[in-house]
Amino acid sequence: MRSVIIFLVLLNSSTAIFAAESRSWWWDNLWWNDGTLPAVKNYSLQSKKIEFISHGKKIPALLIQPKQKGNYYPVLFQHGRRGLDSIVEKHARRLAARGFIVLAADIYKGNFIDPYPIKHDYELEKDVNMALTTLLKQKNIKSKKACLYSHTRGGYYTLKVAVTYKRQLNDIGCYIAYYPHWQDPNAPEPLQVYSYAKEIDKLALPVLVFIGNKEQYHRRRVIESSIKTLKNNKIKARLIIYPGVGRGFDFRPENLRTFADDLASKDAIQRAANFIREHLSGK
Repeated sequence: MRSVIIFLVLLNSSTAIFAAESRSWWWDNLWWNDGTLPAVKNYSLQSKKIEFISHGKKIPALLIQPKQKGNYYPVLFQHGRRGLDSIVEKHARRLAARGFIVLAADIYKGNFIDPYPIKHDYELEKDVNMALTTLLKQKNIKSKKACLYSHTRGGYYTLKVAVTYKRQLNDIGCYIAYYPHWQDPNAPEPLQVYSYAKEIDKLALPVLVFIGNKEQYHRRRVIESSIKTLKNNKIKARLIIYPGVGRGFDFRPENLRTFADDLASKDAIQRAANFIREHLSGK
């Protein structure tokens, strides 16, 4: 009986410790005890269309930054299969409004590719790599390194730039993705469900990923196994799962948007902004 009591005490203690650790990243004593909510600073924006040359091609891009003069941390925003349409551009603008210089390259338009391509063109990775170079050449950036920020297949493009193009050591300070496609889109179907891209094993950046609990099973399985691998490799990696939302919660249009979508997207972009500042500061 005594051993059972000791076991239950230890079990309850370990459960309490686990619960405390698992919520330590989001718990806010000032809010809980004093009702204090964090003040969010918003920046008025200016944007311009630019072009950069990538392997003989002109790639159009949108450069968005605060109107207020000053230096800002650089962020490379990479679209996914949807392309850089007016709805996705809004996400890039919402990110820049947090106080960043954001470069969003339209790699599909630059290669005369229609939105929602099925097959992955490996040449596009070169264009994303050149987009990073273009961003880091801007005059009013605050750090020598940028943060990669993407969704869907854009997560694969940026993963390849970090690892295959070997930019993560000198040019990148962090990696953020919304429900990334973390497998080669041209890989066979079993690998799409049961395996992740081999580049995950070599990713050495702080990682922050957002998904909804209604995420597609085959994508969620790959993302969760990738995060587990990154943590096993001693990489700072966090997966945030929002209840009540699925894929596309960050850019779902007005006629489809839900209250849960808005809650998730507002929370995610603020956490992303804090993550960027944390990992680009002093870089």
